[in-house]
Amino acid sequence: MTYQPSPDRYNGQMPVRRCGKSGIDLPLISLGLWQNFGGTDVFETGRAILRRAFDRGVMHFDLANNYGPPPGSAEENFGRILASDFKSHRDELIISTKAGWDMWPGPYGGTGGIGGSRKHLIASLDQSLKRTGLDYVDIFYSHRVDPTTPLEETVGALTHIHRQGKALYVGISSYSPELTRKAAAMLAAEGVPLFIHQPNYSMFNRWIENGLLDVLNDVGAGCIAFSPLAQGLLTDKYLNGVPSDARVARDGSFRKDMLSPENLERIRALNDIALRRGQTLAQMAIAWALRDPRVTSALIGARTVEQLDNSLGALDNLGFSVEELAAIDVHAVDGGTDLWRGSSSL
Repeated sequence: MTYQPSPDRYNGQMPVRRCGKSGIDLPLISLGLWQNFGGTDVFETGRAILRRAFDRGVMHFDLANNYGPPPGSAEENFGRILASDFKSHRDELIISTKAGWDMWPGPYGGTGGIGGSRKHLIASLDQSLKRTGLDYVDIFYSHRVDPTTPLEETVGALTHIHRQGKALYVGISSYSPELTRKAAAMLAAEGVPLFIHQPNYSMFNRWIENGLLDVLNDVGAGCIAFSPLAQGLLTDKYLNGVPSDARVARDGSFRKDMLSPENLERIRALNDIALRRGQTLAQMAIAWALRDPRVTSALIGARTVEQLDNSLGALDNLGFSVEELAAIDVHAVDGGTDLWRGSSSL
């Protein structure tokens, strides 16, 4: 059946925020394809999630070269769905992708610590464009800091990609405040603005509050927070034990030590606060990540349409009282969920 998007998708159901000092607004909630859209997942389920998201006003879809599994398959599947369902709506969408992590064999594919090289970034984006069937992406990110490649080379590659028109905007992910400021200055010297930073941010990983948000405000860049649910920890999934289909049982990016007794105690306490607010824990966690207006968008994932709808329900109650924030602060502490600290601490 031919997909016909909801005619009400822009009728106020999805608030937007301006991305830094650019001319672009992003939806308050964006959809990431890190998990659940790869070659080992059910294609039609991912397709239904993307359709539902667009119907509800989500117009930003976030990818990366290595999303899957296997790597590259999320971009391939997205390209198929784009061609079949969204082709005539391309200009309504913000589509982003990234490069910097391991992707193909050999020293130039991101292995060996050179994921920030000019060769890797440019070659990877060309591959991403082929997989998605796009002429350009709206945002292209340096996915992590590469300590073995000069920052000048990484920024030079982003500048080149921007000037080619293969990316309308450029961004960085998991860069420290200091390197963010340096990268922004280098880009500005070339007449290319740093559009956005994508950091991990949740109630269990609050590192961006220690300087990064201030830097982004200074340089005029936006901020899109990924994994505001701490890879599913900040949901009701683990309140009564570990379900058989949980990510901890199947995914290498979720360490079992994240389900520590201390974290589980905090999750239960935060869930109680969410219930008093009339929200699920996931909805409160997303709303909390958006409480600072310098956070442009929260980047969520979804395994089912029902999960997507639950997360989008965060929009129904975005406000917090002083008392609620104070109660949350007691339990919103480092939960050992920052898998990207190796990049953001450089």
